[in-house]
Amino acid sequence: MPTTHRELVANNMTFRCRFAGDTGEPVILLHGFPETSHMWVDLLPRLEAAGYRCMAPDQRGYSPGARPDGIQNYRYEDVASDVIALADAWGVDKFHLVGHDWGAGAGWSAVALYPERIVSWSALSVPHVGAFGRAIREDADQAQRSTYVTFFQEPGIAEAALSANDFAGLKNIWSASSEEERREYLSVFTPPGALTGALNWYRGSGGIAPSDAFGDVETPTLLIWGNQDSAIGRAAVENSAQFMKGPYTFVELDAGHWLIQEKFEAVSDAIMAHLRTNRMA
Repeated sequence: MPTTHRELVANNMTFRCRFAGDTGEPVILLHGFPETSHMWVDLLPRLEAAGYRCMAPDQRGYSPGARPDGIQNYRYEDVASDVIALADAWGVDKFHLVGHDWGAGAGWSAVALYPERIVSWSALSVPHVGAFGRAIREDADQAQRSTYVTFFQEPGIAEAALSANDFAGLKNIWSASSEEERREYLSVFTPPGALTGALNWYRGSGGIAPSDAFGDVETPTLLIWGNQDSAIGRAAVENSAQFMKGPYTFVELDAGHWLIQEKFEAVSDAIMAHLRTNRMA
């Protein structure tokens, strides 16, 4: 069951999207940095086979037609509004949401701002943003792990470093990806302005939002974390539990940051179980 590609217009921008399935409960999947919707290509057909219909967009800054200039267009509120606008363009009211890395950041934002639209939420790697921000401020280990955030916020400098020597910096990040996936990612990040659009997520958000920007969560939530993740330490993950006021499932894997590539079966099994448990009314 191959995925299909088409464009959706949302928030006055054009997003490239991958789709799978024509019927069933809707699922939206959000990629992180520096990836694209391609990261979900193995999960999409599995979800379709289980009776779900799915959309995985190349998000703001990644789709050529959704790459506004200016870091002020890449705030948490902006990327969250894209999720809802894409659902509206798809003709969907309520939906399940899955996100990895900055896609998880967008997902936590959508859950905070539009909880009435989201049936269940599955976060990969990145914990509750308030808990993450608190850990950066109060936990020395997490502060050290997050030094790259400040570097990525420097306009021009991060682009130069990641694109030098034929994008060697980016290629090194994709250590867990297949050759096909690396080629697909490169095709997205190499055009002029593309890398800046992706990095603007770090700049427009201010890096990590303060704790009080993200409060308690009633939405049924799954958090999957790899205990070898070089960017996300245990303190941030454990701090997330205090914000979970609805059903909450935490899955710890012996893996790094690139969960879907490293532990596909375990990750997809956990997501599928979470979806089954939290069916739409």
